[in-house]
Amino acid sequence: MIEINTEHHEYKARHALWKQYRDLYTGGAQFKAQAGEYLVQRNREPVGVYQERLNRAFYENYIGSIVDWYAATLFRREPVISVDGDNEIGRKFFNSFVEDCDRKGSKISDFFRRQILEALICGSSYTLVDFPLQHQKLQNRAEEEAVGAANAYLVSYAPDELINWSTNERGEFDWVVIRTSQMRRQRLEDAEPMLETNWHYYDREKFRSYRQISKPGMFGTGSDARPIELVAEGLHGLARQKRVPLFELKLSDGMWLMNKAASLQLEHFNKSNALGWALTMGLFATPVIYSDKSWNQIIGESYYIQMGPEDKFGWAEPEGHVYEIASKNLDRLKEEIYRVCYLLAQAGQTSADGRTISGLSKQRDFAITQEVLRSFGDTVKDAMQRVLRAVEQAREDDLSIGVSGLDEFDIGDFSAEIDDARRLLELGVGSPTLRRQIYKKLAFKYLCDERQDLKDTIAREIDEWMTREKR
Repeated sequence: MIEINTEHHEYKARHALWKQYRDLYTGGAQFKAQAGEYLVQRNREPVGVYQERLNRAFYENYIGSIVDWYAATLFRREPVISVDGDNEIGRKFFNSFVEDCDRKGSKISDFFRRQILEALICGSSYTLVDFPLQHQKLQNRAEEEAVGAANAYLVSYAPDELINWSTNERGEFDWVVIRTSQMRRQRLEDAEPMLETNWHYYDREKFRSYRQISKPGMFGTGSDARPIELVAEGLHGLARQKRVPLFELKLSDGMWLMNKAASLQLEHFNKSNALGWALTMGLFATPVIYSDKSWNQIIGESYYIQMGPEDKFGWAEPEGHVYEIASKNLDRLKEEIYRVCYLLAQAGQTSADGRTISGLSKQRDFAITQEVLRSFGDTVKDAMQRVLRAVEQAREDDLSIGVSGLDEFDIGDFSAEIDDARRLLELGVGSPTLRRQIYKKLAFKYLCDERQDLKDTIAREIDEWMTREKR
């Protein structure tokens, strides 16, 4: 029980980084509350001046909008999930599972949209395949279906909730430890909420769940922290497959957008605030008193400079007006944030050297963006297929699960796709399977927002029609 709270060395190394990236993504009040961690205090800057700058700090959140744009554009058309096989009970389950995969009413496309969003921010996200916990032994599959014991559901976890793990030479998990915490008031009469911390251990066959109740800020220590207790254990849903029921959606370093743009966003934050502070201070005239006599009156905005009659006063700045240089540098930083995220076409109408960007250049830039989106789509489809096939194997439905789509991001005239399909069919390729898949793909694209059970019915009707035509 003591070792359950041990943290992996990689978790310790990246925990602070994940917090920073979440602040940069969220912005708003959350970033404002943490601005002291990101606004650099100048050398020998008076505390009062720095505190005033901190109170006036603002954040132009480009990276948050970029990450949201990618997640929204990637799922502009929902992925197509095909379920093939004769098991009616299994098909019925997967039709309902696609519409509510986490027992919270989330469609599987919405669930994985949140997963890729988390991965764009923190580099990876995790999906746990779980089954309802049963307190009695069931004799057969009929009893499992009757009580819903075979109704799998998904749970999402962020990278900072996976605190410890071990992998084999193929990179597969041998065991994992997941830690979550939340503030809960056990009873209405309780004076204050308590911190409930939960640990979930999974290996290739078994699971164990632990819990600890403590006062806020007293995690794991203090007389008010109860000991860590074991609350549940047993075999998990993928024990027969001898695999840990946690699936990772991981992006490469080159596709981890927040990691590529975070330092640029922080530099932009500090320089934009420095420029904003300088412009604001420039609005208030500072009195200058040329006198050798003592001066203790407060005039103007309460600031003044006293100098001798022969003294001189001025400002040192680079050649060419520092405010103009700073403004141009902020524009360049903004364009660089979009460039490293493969969205230069959305950065603005001019290039870094002030030249207007042509329409052809924008089209080429967006072509690169589409390739990046397709790469994200391939990553999501792979994660979805691994999760769905693991659920199917655990249920032993003898079904074939496929995931397609997430490769078109500009919904244009549907007639163009019909024309392309017609030309392909006119080639006369002697493959009934090819014709069947073309019809299904067109139907699913046109009805991408319909319920999964309706799509499944249409797919079966197409199969029956093609079978009759073949005869």
